Amino acid sequence: MKNIFRRILTLVLILLSMVQINAQQKKKMENTALLIIDVQNDYFPGGKMILEGSEKAGKNVQQILEYFRRNKLPVVHVKHISANEGAAFFLPETSGAEIHPLVSPVGDEKVIVKHFPNSFRETELLKYLQSMNIKNLVITGMMTDVCVESTTRAAFDFGFNNTIIGDATATRDREFDGKIVKAADVQKSFLAGISALGNLYANIVSTSEFLNRQ
Repeated sequence: MKNIFRRILTLVLILLSMVQINAQQKKKMENTALLIIDVQNDYFPGGKMILEGSEKAGKNVQQILEYFRRNKLPVVHVKHISANEGAAFFLPETSGAEIHPLVSPVGDEKVIVKHFPNSFRETELLKYLQSMNIKNLVITGMMTDVCVESTTRAAFDFGFNNTIIGDATATRDREFDGKIVKAADVQKSFLAGISALGNLYANIVSTSEFLNRQ
């Protein structure tokens, strides 16, 4: 009988410990939402604007998304639809403009449609985040130096505390002054800039760093 009682007591203590850890995790992530920017088919192999390392970055976004779903935390998908004349990708009613299967929205996850790099411009994003009492954003997506950067800087101006998952973002080679700037250098430069001055606009962490801290 004593052994059975001890086993039951041990199981109860383990369950209580798990509940406490769960509560602590939720408290830690209170008022926090995941922002997934433009993880759409055209940025992946076979698309019209393929990014360097988009598949790897996409899988990292998927890991972060799974964490938020497991913990029932808010998720916002941002989907870009090109509205400017002469646009070559993310065209309306094309498969390339659809959100990639790695991170397809499920259930009541919010989807915001935008037409500018800044996800807040002429969208309901700010109003939605405020309605959810969101103070902190975990930002992922594409392209690092365009929509991710402009959205992050705007979020800072609106008073949000930002964390960018660095390896859950991606970009492509750029040309400047007649020379090619490699995607890896563009990535590092923009992440370095946005986290300058003591992580002023955003704190940059990797997927593993973020998940291991939780």
